[in-house]
Amino acid sequence: MAKEKVVLAYSGGLDTSVILKWLLEQGYEVFAYMADIGQDEDFQAAEQKALKIGASKVFIEDMKKEFVTDYIFPVFKSNTVYEGRYLLGTAIARPIIAKKQIEIAKEVGARYVSHGATGKGNDQVRFELSYYALNPAIKVIAPWKNPDFLNAFQGRSDLLAYAKNHGIPTKQTAAKPYSEDDNLLHISHEAGILEDPGAVCDESIYCRTVSPEKAPDTPTRITIEFKNGIPVKVKNLEDGTEKTDALDLFLYLNQLGSENGIGRLDMVENRFVGIKSRGVYETPGGTILHEAHKDIEGIAMDREVMRLRDMLAPRLGELVYYGFWFSPEMEFLMAAIDKSQELIDGEVTLKLFKGVAYPISRTSPSSLYNQNLSSMDITGGYNQEDAEGFIRVNAIRLMAHRDITGRN
Repeated sequence: MAKEKVVLAYSGGLDTSVILKWLLEQGYEVFAYMADIGQDEDFQAAEQKALKIGASKVFIEDMKKEFVTDYIFPVFKSNTVYEGRYLLGTAIARPIIAKKQIEIAKEVGARYVSHGATGKGNDQVRFELSYYALNPAIKVIAPWKNPDFLNAFQGRSDLLAYAKNHGIPTKQTAAKPYSEDDNLLHISHEAGILEDPGAVCDESIYCRTVSPEKAPDTPTRITIEFKNGIPVKVKNLEDGTEKTDALDLFLYLNQLGSENGIGRLDMVENRFVGIKSRGVYETPGGTILHEAHKDIEGIAMDREVMRLRDMLAPRLGELVYYGFWFSPEMEFLMAAIDKSQELIDGEVTLKLFKGVAYPISRTSPSSLYNQNLSSMDITGGYNQEDAEGFIRVNAIRLMAHRDITGRN
């Protein structure tokens, strides 16, 4: 009788390597799948490791450009952040990984998919909601929620012992007693020695950005050009370097941000499952892009449209963070965001200096800024006497409130 097939989201690390072997022991035929979304990984070595453990085949999918154009840029044009601070580097990556995993499952005829996310975190939700949204008939094997797996593996020491007994090479060391997630947008550091929110994150933990104190003593000036809220060109005003390809452009922003110590964040956030967690993030290029996009909107977006967008953005951030990328409400919100961005065109000049991306000028062909109206030196078609009636109308309810409260 033919074995059931399962496609495992494989990272090459300890957890998914043990899970791969465990799935084989449960009688499954395992197809390992790795999504290349810009993480620092030796994919060839990971492929050989998976095959040695027993995977029937290893799929390595290069999705870096799609990640930038279809996931990073759409989220950044909505100015979406989670809890006002986190730029969603891990959350944005999960739906693209899940989407390709479901496609591979269809290709190989697998009824099952599997992942290595724990039952305490956000990723289990993000992966599984995406799986079910894309293929309602799919079956999910989540070992860290399986009683037999949990009984066999109480913690990391059990995983390491199992790996040793089965000849699975590991790269766990005492030098990095914490967990990392790496992709084009960011790298996150959490768990382990970072679980104490009162402990200062050691400088040695950071790897994507130079310390702001050690960044260059002279600023780097760049311009970012936007079309419909999407960056289409970046130019370094110091050396003339230009990038227009979406992936090259974002990689270059990462380089500039890294060199100038931009994009660090140390915070305690609320996971979807109700647990608070401490995360240390490095998002160099994304931070530059976020600051530039907010600035171009200042000159090219209508005030009331901006107010409505700002009401929607926190909800959109929650949807991304919680794992509802493939949902009807996400489609609705992104349609509204797309409409809001139709005239967000122009260039923003930024100064990158010691941890800060600071906009210093902006121009737009769809600018709503009227210099004559704003000027303190000329009338510019604005009758200042009109402001008297405007103020009195807005003061009516304030005077009524004072009249009532003043009686007591």
